Amino acid sequence: MPGQRLEQVSTGWESHVLRFGKDLLAGGLSGIVAKTAFAPVDRVKLLLQTQGASVQLGREQRYRGVVDCVWRVYHEQGFLSFWRGNMANVVRYFPQQAINFACKDQYKAVFVREVGKEDTWRFFLGNLAAGGAAGGTCLVGTYPLDLARTRLAADVGRGLSERQFTGLFDCIVKVFRGGGVLELYHGFPVAFTGIVIFRALYMGGYDFLRHKVLRDDASIFTRFLLAQVVTTTSGTLVYPLDTVRRRLMMQAGRKALGHPVQYTTALGAARHILKREGVQAFYSGILANVIRSGGGALMLILYESFSQIG
Repeated sequence: MPGQRLEQVSTGWESHVLRFGKDLLAGGLSGIVAKTAFAPVDRVKLLLQTQGASVQLGREQRYRGVVDCVWRVYHEQGFLSFWRGNMANVVRYFPQQAINFACKDQYKAVFVREVGKEDTWRFFLGNLAAGGAAGGTCLVGTYPLDLARTRLAADVGRGLSERQFTGLFDCIVKVFRGGGVLELYHGFPVAFTGIVIFRALYMGGYDFLRHKVLRDDASIFTRFLLAQVVTTTSGTLVYPLDTVRRRLMMQAGRKALGHPVQYTTALGAARHILKREGVQAFYSGILANVIRSGGGALMLILYESFSQIG
């Protein structure tokens, strides 16, 4: 009957919307909890990674490693400064992670639908494609917030009068004045490349191994260990690309702030880093990133847990 078919379509659509909304909430909550918990480690990683492009730190003032960075930030800027820029992170991560996780399931329906787990390679590649596509999709809308988070975390001024930016809104406005909307997307091409590769390995790799290696009733601890291995491996492989994009973000709005622009392209940034600082600079802050990867692993587990509620 036409009426019954219409009712079935309506019910199916409502179910789809509810599922999508549930994924959004699960992804957003997992992102906020994990990023806030690991915010201090994240800031240390960003300070080490971007200090070569900082106008506030001379060569002799740069941090010598994770321990030196933690010690100096605590004594020079105070304990709460470890969460500097975290508001931008929360504002960014709720939509980014929410869209990322929710879209991943939609992309999985496209790339992995009707592919059995026994078809190992198609299942693996399908999960990689779904994770990468989801990562690229969410980056487009949230990149300016990611840029602001980087600039706020890299700001080493002690008081408001010594900082480059007083907050999220001030940062976005000042960068925007330096070149309009495009300035807020400084470094986007290399960021897009890196995030697609990372999300493919991070989300697709976890989904693949979760179903191929672990049992359905695997404990939270076991799943966390698997997620930790996947997150650490993925982050390490794309870290040089991440360093280049962070350095490009540090160039955004520099002219408007009265500072010379060092480079404008990913290739130019890579050459500059290699020539001035050496290969090791591409991995500056990698130890903090390995520690920080616990946040990424936690997000995967929290997302699974939140999405199973109700």
